[in-house]
Amino acid sequence: MNYGMYTEAGNALIHGVVIAARAGDMDWDRVVEVLTDISTLDGFEEAYDTVVRERVFAMLEKEAV
Repeated sequence: MNYGMYTEAGNALIHGVVIAARAGDMDWDRVVEVLTDISTLDGFEEAYDTVVRERVFAMLEKEAV
């Protein structure tokens, strides 16, 4: 899945967040906190970019439908 991260490793990391959010019933605010935390890591600064958040949100909404 392409979440708009700059690397495949970044996309895999964000996909892990989506999986965890689904499994753990994380609310949107918690997901945003996790994305913010990831964005502080070297090489993953784009984790809080709008495109990443939008794609994560879309994946979480898609699962809910």
